[in-house]
Amino acid sequence: MIGLLQRVTGASVDVGGERIAEIGPGLLVLVAVRPGDTEDNAERLLDRLLGYRVFADGDGRMNLSLGEVGGGLLLVPQFTLAADTRKGRRPGFSTAAPPALGEHLFRHLVARATARMPGCQSGRFGADMQVGLVNDGPVTLWLEG
Repeated sequence: MIGLLQRVTGASVDVGGERIAEIGPGLLVLVAVRPGDTEDNAERLLDRLLGYRVFADGDGRMNLSLGEVGGGLLLVPQFTLAADTRKGRRPGFSTAAPPALGEHLFRHLVARATARMPGCQSGRFGADMQVGLVNDGPVTLWLEG
């Protein structure tokens, strides 16, 4: 499982002109599922996301986690992160999980995240989404679970 973590001052997701999710300062995470991923991968990714130290402490060093700063969490399904781009001029998607597995594991991730962070927000699997964000830093990191 892949999580592209972005520290944000704010982020939102719209579907069909309707705002379905929005956070203030915190993390926007684009999530991709690969073949062979399991619920254990989702759990590991979530642990990493919640504990990763990307927020500034009193000295301006990245030493604080999302939970320590009380930030928001927005999880967005993004199967294109799993694309094979090693050759040619068009991505291949055989490296992304089949839709049923992707949806199952994304929903599992969201459910577990919501249990640990009741304000967790999410995009909609399979929807045409418009994602807005203000990347803070910018800080963008690729995590695997």
